[in-house]
Amino acid sequence: MEQTQLQAVWAQILDKMKEQLAPTAFNWLNPVQPLSLTDDTLELGTQNEMSKEWIAGHYQTFIEDAVKAVLGGPKVVQLTVMAEASTAGQEDAPVVVEAKNEKPAQGTLFPEGGAEAHAEVVAEPHIVAPGDNSSLNPKYTFDTFVTGKSNNFAHAAAMAVADKPGKTYNPFFMYGGVGLGKTHLMHAIGNRVLKNHPEMRVLYVSSEQFTNEIIQAIQQGTSDKFRQKYRNIDVLLIDDIQFISGKTSTQEEFFHTFNTLYDAQKQVILSSDRPPREVERLEERLRSRFEWGLTTDIQAPDLETRIAILKNKAQSDHFSVPDEVMVYIASRIDSNIRELEGALTRVVAYASLTKRTVNTDLVAEALKDIFPNGKAKEVTMDVIQEIVASYFKIKIEDLQSKKRTRNIAYPRQIAMYLCRDLTETSLPQIGQFFGGRDHTTVIHAYDKISQDKETDNRLSGILNELIDRIQKV
Repeated sequence: MEQTQLQAVWAQILDKMKEQLAPTAFNWLNPVQPLSLTDDTLELGTQNEMSKEWIAGHYQTFIEDAVKAVLGGPKVVQLTVMAEASTAGQEDAPVVVEAKNEKPAQGTLFPEGGAEAHAEVVAEPHIVAPGDNSSLNPKYTFDTFVTGKSNNFAHAAAMAVADKPGKTYNPFFMYGGVGLGKTHLMHAIGNRVLKNHPEMRVLYVSSEQFTNEIIQAIQQGTSDKFRQKYRNIDVLLIDDIQFISGKTSTQEEFFHTFNTLYDAQKQVILSSDRPPREVERLEERLRSRFEWGLTTDIQAPDLETRIAILKNKAQSDHFSVPDEVMVYIASRIDSNIRELEGALTRVVAYASLTKRTVNTDLVAEALKDIFPNGKAKEVTMDVIQEIVASYFKIKIEDLQSKKRTRNIAYPRQIAMYLCRDLTETSLPQIGQFFGGRDHTTVIHAYDKISQDKETDNRLSGILNELIDRIQKV
């Protein structure tokens, strides 16, 4: 497997682990590099022996579970010290950070533990895990966000907030299901603010982290430090704010933090899996404040957007995948973007490991545990004819008739194309189903539509819309 593909697979594995591990775990995991992937083994490189032992003792099981989820089967995870090849025989030494009293420069990304936590980390020499302390993911930008009907409004509003923080839509509240792009947009806002206003102080945290810091501040008697950190920033982004519901101390502290920032015209950005009015056990005073600004939702992407997401993923990760394969995947996975991209990564990895060509047969095999009942959702020719006839406002009998007028013949060719593409039916059977036609007629129809859609964007859109409707039946 090429290194770029291997890196993409590892990135998907890391994303899967983020669902199970705290952010601090990635101080250890982010520096790990994928070295090789074979049929039964994933080799990972660590920077030193200490990292290797720590990861093996604390995260090996999580890595193995994530590998199984992404690649669809158990793999042996082998940890190797990357320096061993060039420094064989030398003793491994942990990295020691010298004491520094420097404060983070204004406008830099705060560590997830906060500016004060960062200052405490470097106050005296101690062993640390190497890694990036940034709280924003630089890969999540507006340029890498794929827009469609399901998220156009949220995307436009997010850009407006990023361009004029504290002045447009404050607070900005986004809600939607898991894996639909809320976190991506939050990071994109933060990254754009820092690009346009490097002097601004931006902080992104999860609600869980916010709560944990409150608990720690109460236990250690450092509430003043906590408040100084959160009330002296320009843009505050809190992900999954619904998790503060029912937590009295957290809601009390956030209420005062919100008021301080809002009164100072600082930007507050929140995400949730539901709108404010549907968050149970949320104090009414917070609920009303969440609705002061703009509330927008993100829906599940339609077929056209899902295909665009897969094409974007393939391009960024240097995957070579035929268009029909991306349509095949996108038409069968409509739950969320994370699962959609993960499916593509698994397919490419499966093809590479088995040394096979990426086609729809391989996809069905690689994703058999994702598709319902272990296989792709079954599509019948009856359904295809019904959907096509309804779309073009003609009768099903017209598709099966001998009529050759363009308003009948072209929809018939489209229906034949879809039957060939979405079912396992043989060419003679398709021809027979469409009024007893010869299999060569089906071949001609399939070839014509295949060629036309490459140059006709309108036809391509029609096909995507029809496939989307067919899959929803």
